[in-house]
Amino acid sequence: MAAKKVSAKARAAARKQRDKWKMKRWYTIRAPRHPWDFKNIGETLGESDEHIVGRVYQMTLQEFNGDFTKMHVILKFRVKECVGQDALTTFIGHHHQTDHIRRQIRRYRGKVDDVIDVVTTDGYLVRLKPLTITQKRVQTSVKQAMRMKTREVMLAFASKNTYSKLQESILGGELEEDIRKAIKPIYPIRSIAIRKSQLLQEGVISEAGPTLDEIHAEETRQESEIKAKKAAAIAAAMEDEESDDSPSILDAAEALAPESEKAETTETVEEVAEQESSDDTTDYSSMTVAELKELLKAAGKPVSGKKSELIERLSA
Repeated sequence: MAAKKVSAKARAAARKQRDKWKMKRWYTIRAPRHPWDFKNIGETLGESDEHIVGRVYQMTLQEFNGDFTKMHVILKFRVKECVGQDALTTFIGHHHQTDHIRRQIRRYRGKVDDVIDVVTTDGYLVRLKPLTITQKRVQTSVKQAMRMKTREVMLAFASKNTYSKLQESILGGELEEDIRKAIKPIYPIRSIAIRKSQLLQEGVISEAGPTLDEIHAEETRQESEIKAKKAAAIAAAMEDEESDDSPSILDAAEALAPESEKAETTETVEEVAEQESSDDTTDYSSMTVAELKELLKAAGKPVSGKKSELIERLSA
């Protein structure tokens, strides 16, 4: 009796758990308004806005902008609010995959890393972790000089730019190139990368860029254009089937048929041609293009052109 009660409770709990999925809905995850104009970056499932806010969504830079060389860079977005079915996010940082970093480091090379906190012009506090790999092993004094120069470049860049510009420069490689030029006179380097960034404190949120309603209107317009292009392509393909010089379906079937079937088909076509020639009241307009081409082929006449041209050729 106890076993039956337990199983009944388990079944009731399972039904209740399944019912929760019916309450869930899909949310569209969008990148920040500036500098990425609410770009659609993914989807997530949730029961309500409260369950979505605070979620962290990760994706590779290759998935984000299609750059295959950046497939080892992981981007992180946190959902800050939901507007309808859209989950708006904030860029909270990035990092390089560990295996990629390990492949850069060898015993005969030098590694120079650091942790730097910078403040942008719009008040964002960001922690950056640069990593420099030298051609050969270097002394501690050289490493210290390279760290100081890297720190100067990064602090100066952040103090003159906004958080959105800092994001673009990190992911696009602009900031890394500035650091490379600055520390290259100190010692030859093999590679340099900002292996990790982390948003510590938000600042003034920029209102630049299109609104969410404008983005929806643009996406709807693009979808309509794509559908119109597909419909036009299908219509053009159907017209080409009637007016093209390409062989008909019957011609293709005849080419693939055995020799005995070809002979039978030829005899049948000849008989049809004889019957049609003997009948002066033949209604060619009721026949298909394929049938007209078969009659023309049996009569030794060209089979190219539109249906009206085929009928004129047979009537002559």
